[in-house]
Amino acid sequence: MRKEHILVFFLVFLLVSIQADSKSHWGYEGEAGPKHWGEIKADYHICGSGTHQSPVNIENVALTESLEKLEIVYQKSEKMSMLNNGHTVQCNYPEGSYLQIGSKKYHLLQFHFHTPSEHTLEGESSPMEVHLVHRSKSGELAVIGIFFKVGEHNPFLRKVIPHFPKKIKSTEKKKSLDIRKLLPSNLSYFTYSGSLTTPPCSEGVRWIVLQTPLEASEKQIAKLHKIMGKNARPTQDLKGRVIQGNPPK
Repeated sequence: MRKEHILVFFLVFLLVSIQADSKSHWGYEGEAGPKHWGEIKADYHICGSGTHQSPVNIENVALTESLEKLEIVYQKSEKMSMLNNGHTVQCNYPEGSYLQIGSKKYHLLQFHFHTPSEHTLEGESSPMEVHLVHRSKSGELAVIGIFFKVGEHNPFLRKVIPHFPKKIKSTEKKKSLDIRKLLPSNLSYFTYSGSLTTPPCSEGVRWIVLQTPLEASEKQIAKLHKIMGKNARPTQDLKGRVIQGNPPK
């Protein structure tokens, strides 16, 4: 085969690859937005056809005293990596931290942020929400969601925000971080069965949304929003699901 033919073949192959990749790209606006996730790729079909999708609006909560107590055992990190994946800043946490609910143990994998919040409370969103993603040895997922409200400067965010990679697909290492300071003192929670809030929107995720919000300054939230943009999926229909919660203390 002549060199010019090889070159043409390569350019055509590259163009087709780029077009295929662009068609499978998802985002939060326009034709790549949440309404179309289920159409973008076969693997994402459940985003449009699922019956247990997240996030949801938290209301009409079934209050119960029988909810299992959360045992959260988080270790201080000596080494952590942060990734800007184009949708959020994901902070990958080292092994050793876990969430225990009854007899089930879920190991902390990573945490990331959404601005504004994805879950809403009685129809009202918060300016930001953090998700702490855990997985059991059998592969089951449990995610803790924590709302942020505008208030005092948050000391935990003050340590991590300067290290957040601002460019997409860039990473940065961070040493010595105590994730325990990301938790409120009151661990009362709402819980329901849902899904990942991003493609492929896999279901079977145990959601634990803490009732007590954290505070962050308006400036801190604005800095995170500038890095990530609006990255909140709209709330999904409960389709008969029940949200349980601890009674007010």
